Amino acid sequence: MVKELCFRCRRPVYPTDKVGPLKDGTFFHHGCFKCYICGTRLTLRTYFHNRNRIEDQEVYCNNHVPQAGPHDPIPHRSNLLCAGNGPQGSPTPNGSGSDSLVGDMKIKHLLKATEIQKPYPKIVHPGARYLIDYDDQTRLELIHREQEDNMYRRFSQQRFEEEQRFSEETKEEWEKALMDLARRYDQNSQKSSKARDDLLRQLTLKRENQRETMRQRWRERERSLTADLVEKQSQEMMGLYKKARQQTNGTVNDQNDASNYPSTPPPPFPPVGRKKDVYSEISTFEMIDQTAVSVAQSEQHSFTDLIRALTHNCKTDVEIARAIYRWITVKNLNLMEFDQELDPNTPMGILRGIKFGTESYHVLFKRLCSYAGLHCVVIKGYSKSAGYQPGMRFDGGRFRNTWNAVYLGGSWRFVQCNWGARHLVNARDVPQAGGSGRSIGHSESLRYEYDDHYFMTDPEEFIFEFFPSQCEWQLLKRPLSRQQFEELPFVRSLFFHYKLSFADPGLQAIVPADQTGAATVAVNMSPDCTRSLIFHYNLRFYDTDQADYNHVSLKRFVMQSTVGHSAVFRVHTPCRGDFLLDIFANAVSPGDYLTGQPMKFKSICKFKVLCAELNVIMVPLPECSSGEWGPAKAFRLFSMIPLSHEDAIINAGPELDIRFRMAKPLAEFVATLRKNYIDQRKLERCVSTTVRGDVVTFHLLFPDEGQYGLDIYTREQRTNSGGSTNNNHAVVDHADRALLTHCCKYLINTKP
Repeated sequence: MVKELCFRCRRPVYPTDKVGPLKDGTFFHHGCFKCYICGTRLTLRTYFHNRNRIEDQEVYCNNHVPQAGPHDPIPHRSNLLCAGNGPQGSPTPNGSGSDSLVGDMKIKHLLKATEIQKPYPKIVHPGARYLIDYDDQTRLELIHREQEDNMYRRFSQQRFEEEQRFSEETKEEWEKALMDLARRYDQNSQKSSKARDDLLRQLTLKRENQRETMRQRWRERERSLTADLVEKQSQEMMGLYKKARQQTNGTVNDQNDASNYPSTPPPPFPPVGRKKDVYSEISTFEMIDQTAVSVAQSEQHSFTDLIRALTHNCKTDVEIARAIYRWITVKNLNLMEFDQELDPNTPMGILRGIKFGTESYHVLFKRLCSYAGLHCVVIKGYSKSAGYQPGMRFDGGRFRNTWNAVYLGGSWRFVQCNWGARHLVNARDVPQAGGSGRSIGHSESLRYEYDDHYFMTDPEEFIFEFFPSQCEWQLLKRPLSRQQFEELPFVRSLFFHYKLSFADPGLQAIVPADQTGAATVAVNMSPDCTRSLIFHYNLRFYDTDQADYNHVSLKRFVMQSTVGHSAVFRVHTPCRGDFLLDIFANAVSPGDYLTGQPMKFKSICKFKVLCAELNVIMVPLPECSSGEWGPAKAFRLFSMIPLSHEDAIINAGPELDIRFRMAKPLAEFVATLRKNYIDQRKLERCVSTTVRGDVVTFHLLFPDEGQYGLDIYTREQRTNSGGSTNNNHAVVDHADRALLTHCCKYLINTKP
């Protein structure tokens, strides 16, 4: 009797282990009936043939079947990774009905794979895209899943036992305390009742504090054990890749470039080249990011399925790491909700470590990297995270943090999924342009926002926020000491996103003021950002929320101006003490700014301004419109070119003319003169405006000497048809309501 041969391994196929015949007459073993490209187990409902080449008798999954011709039917999305969700008798890719392996992709059915002991060799062929076999990876994942089941059962049992002991000890303590109270006081006295209430309140507070301490101890212990287990399991998963690389010797077209990617993790060393040498635009990963978002919205029952769904279009190790990073940042693990009874064989079950609080971003990232064959390490150290202020020292357990380094493109690269997925905003420190507040609504948290800065961050930038316990993981040619790290300016990711730098390379987190209370911080902008970046600032006392001095806002003791390509902040402290200078920025177009809508600024850097001695009495700046001083804003928004005064500070006599050339028509000008302790109405007649051709002149006649502030407002000229010369519809709508926009302001010191 002639037995059929398996098309994949060319060995005899017995009836008990036969798949087929297929439409082309081929047969497969159950263990060989896998996608030719990725090795995913297939069923009669989930396999596809290459309809472009009839002679190709291989089988493919939905993700890797060669693209069909224009007249071929489009396969339904339900035939993706899991075919067990479709109704019985529903149309299938190959016209076949349900079969016994319809639930292969579910974990409970994958358990059957461990029972198969057929001597099938690993089939090595040019089409295999994944280095390790799907079944091999699934079997190891199931072993890991069982280990985790046992660990979480132990966690639950330990929590239950400790909670029981705590309840018994608390009950005994309460009974003893109440008995002592009863012996000291008469039960019917009013004094006894008050003492009892006070005692119960103290005992309740003590119990809650002790319970929180106990739970914190649980979390620390369980996180440590979970991290150790994931480390062990990741090494085992990487062992599969190491063995596969040795067996194939580079004959497989592997995503990770098996011939070049190291089998063992290299020691830490500074990366070869910067992040911009790998990619400079996030659009490079547009397709990868879209896939990650799509996969995050679907269901996967195992990490093996998840990583193959994420990476099936990836061609390099950088793209694989990017897909994992985006999936984690899209998933928003901090806001995920879990059922009380969580089945580990469900899509949410694979993330149960998040529910228990034992697995966080960095542990999950390392786990997924091991499933993709990428070397990844977990790095522990300090970070300038929430609650940190410039000048603070790192000691003890405060500001401890953890992040990852992954080996990509021949170098170790930093990844911080947690910071890439969320942004901490302190509402009290965020100024709003236009003076009105704008709260962050809940709906904004539903956007798929992330911070690209924390993917493959350059070590020279990463060290501003993170300090590893092991200095070699700074990945710097010249590692810094902890004291040097503390002295670095406190900057945020937007500082690097906007390509900013400090004019003084030696600037530190603590800026000392001189004896006049003066301190200066200058931020350099790249030429391409000068026209779009808008800065703002806050000044308050360092140790309190107080932002005023003698009922005057501390903002009026800071002068912001633009000098060339630098935003300069000159602080003049009104008294001795410590102050916190917070600098914000936002990139907006002139058209967006002119709409008059409030803008949200984000912090880019903070400094501690220390005034130890003050020999002069500082007066606040005139109460002008908030923001920068000088004509740079007028040029940026309205293309007004200063003809007479390019600096923000003007020294003048009793009279002054300030002239601008208009590069485009402007409809109206309003100038307002201000001086401390003088009613603004008394100064209205001191300013006049003249427009001759394209030159506008502001003539000022000062009533007496002193320091004045000049605010200038204008709006764009509308065309006869009601349009705007700026071609900005938002401006047109607001211009119909005679909206005047602040143009610029000057600080004028007058003498006779």
